[in-house]
Amino acid sequence: MRLTDMALVLRSRAFLAATLLAPLLAACATAPAPVGNTPPPRADTVRQPRPTLPRDPSFQTIPGLEGVIGVSQKELVRQFGMPRLEVWEGDARKLQFVGKACVIDVFLYPTSATKDPVATWLDARRASDGQDVDRAACVAALRQK
Repeated sequence: MRLTDMALVLRSRAFLAATLLAPLLAACATAPAPVGNTPPPRADTVRQPRPTLPRDPSFQTIPGLEGVIGVSQKELVRQFGMPRLEVWEGDARKLQFVGKACVIDVFLYPTSATKDPVATWLDARRASDGQDVDRAACVAALRQK
């Protein structure tokens, strides 16, 4: 192959590479600045959820959950210790308590009578594999720890 032929092949490859890379490089370009008097959005703006009206949630009625359903977070902490997890969603709350045998998730909602969230529902599962367990037995086990 002659030197001029080799130069032509190299130029063709360079042109082909540039043609293939152009769309990829264009995707990395930044968006154009907003036009007009519209200010850019502020990153620190957070919309607070609208407060919800007190409601009367359904209370779980399972034998063995007396003293858990209908009580406040303070009473739950007295019975089971500090929760491993506390999640807020609007005015509702979920507390998670963990023991060797099982895990319970207690869901608290405000009512028209209490305003402060109280326990209305409880789910229980094995700590080892997450399979559902008897709620009352799990509460009894966590109270003994």
